Amino acid sequence: MPRSTNGPASRARRKKFINLAAGYRGSRHRLIKTVRQATEHAGVYAYRDRKVRKREFRKLWIARINAATRACGITYSRFMNGLKRADIGVNRKMLADIAVTDEPAFIELVKLVKARLDATP
Repeated sequence: MPRSTNGPASRARRKKFINLAAGYRGSRHRLIKTVRQATEHAGVYAYRDRKVRKREFRKLWIARINAATRACGITYSRFMNGLKRADIGVNRKMLADIAVTDEPAFIELVKLVKARLDATP
């Protein structure tokens, strides 16, 4: 009587990792040990970079707002301070979108902010 090896389950377990490593080069998509290492690293990077993506987008929005505000003769920090003082609750993502797509509306926002900054001592 042949020994029991749990072959189908082992093959399925390996196949799961190999499918995750589809498109990897060399032994990273062939050999089960390197496949497991590669997919595990990929998962770590994916988890980390989901957080990093949020950081990078915020940096991009700030850069766009800064460029648009400087074109209107005010710095980013004074603009954001003026928005807070004027009680205008628009987030950076929307501000950046307005700055890029609707310049007249952004200029109106800057005028409101400047008026508010001049009014408060």
